[in-house]
Amino acid sequence: MNVSIVSKKIELTDAMKAHVETVTEQFTKYNLDIIAVKTIISETKNHKKPGVEVEFTIQLPKRDTIVIRQGDLDFYAACDIAVERAKKVLRRTHDKMKTVRADDEHKAEADVPSMYSDVDEDEIVPADLELHKPIEPQEALDDLKTSNAMFKVFKDIDGNTRVIYRRKDGKFGLY
Repeated sequence: MNVSIVSKKIELTDAMKAHVETVTEQFTKYNLDIIAVKTIISETKNHKKPGVEVEFTIQLPKRDTIVIRQGDLDFYAACDIAVERAKKVLRRTHDKMKTVRADDEHKAEADVPSMYSDVDEDEIVPADLELHKPIEPQEALDDLKTSNAMFKVFKDIDGNTRVIYRRKDGKFGLY
């Protein structure tokens, strides 16, 4: 993690630098592979109330850049509030990434029918649908049992389009 500290219109002391470096080290606990943290310390633009503004710009790989800006009369107060806000955003980002990874693992562990287990890529295979004559659901079930298809689309006697399909438990479902 690359940490840079910039001051604008304010003199930066060694204590201020040390404080910024220690609080930015807290960002590493979220395991987000932070590329860089740029801290800009400046005098507030409002001349009636002099104060300090602290801005953290946090760059994450393959994510948007996080910008936290906080102003206060005291540098340490502004810095601490900005750090808490940044931690909150980083925690949310970490939780989102963790949830997405868990969902991907669940999908990978899902049961895949054995006839499709050795296929490396998704492939769309065109199928001919013969919807011109109505058939009974039992006839569609018999057709599905004799074929290797996962589902069959047909029109019933009432003219409704229906789908009969194989379930993971070996039974059949009907829409």
